Amino acid sequence: MSEHTGREHPRRPAMFSPAAMEAHAGSFDPMQQIEAAHETAAVLVHTGRAAHDPDLTARLVALVEELGLSTLADLWAHRPARSLPGVLWRLYALREWVRHAPPEASADYAAGIRFTDVNHAVAGVAEPPGPEELSALTDAILAGVFEGDFAVALDRAAAFCRVVAAGRADRSDGEQAANRAAQLLLTADDLAAGAELWRAGRLA
Repeated sequence: MSEHTGREHPRRPAMFSPAAMEAHAGSFDPMQQIEAAHETAAVLVHTGRAAHDPDLTARLVALVEELGLSTLADLWAHRPARSLPGVLWRLYALREWVRHAPPEASADYAAGIRFTDVNHAVAGVAEPPGPEELSALTDAILAGVFEGDFAVALDRAAAFCRVVAAGRADRSDGEQAANRAAQLLLTADDLAAGAELWRAGRLA
């Protein structure tokens, strides 16, 4: 993956092609689906981290635009939250939420800062935290999976979720809003646990 042959885009393993990932997602046998989830997640992370290629990292960050969120959901969403496919699914889902609901995301985040400024500092959002800044953050977090410290990327994502959860709880009334905020806090806990598992060499 480190060789450059003049092609516009870097090569990827055959398993990582859109057709191959979609085929894995559509596997019928439950055990094959489990194996495919963990195998594709491992290949994805290893490929990105081994390549040291900014162009490949950018393509991996934007994987949903190429494959579709439903394909990644079929592959990874049903795996344990504290597994490699589980944390990858949550990172891509967070990025998609920010991309598709930027006003809501930025309003929730801005409202949550005053309740949890430590998490705001860990997340590392540029000031002021508007839609473009949050989009840049989620891209940077995913880029960190492939070219930085994976555990730090997960910690940043967990901190982001905690700020958004605090803001969402403050901005909205009703049981539905409270449930969504609580779910985000669970996601934050899972991502933070994933960071510790990665540091221990046990995130798979």
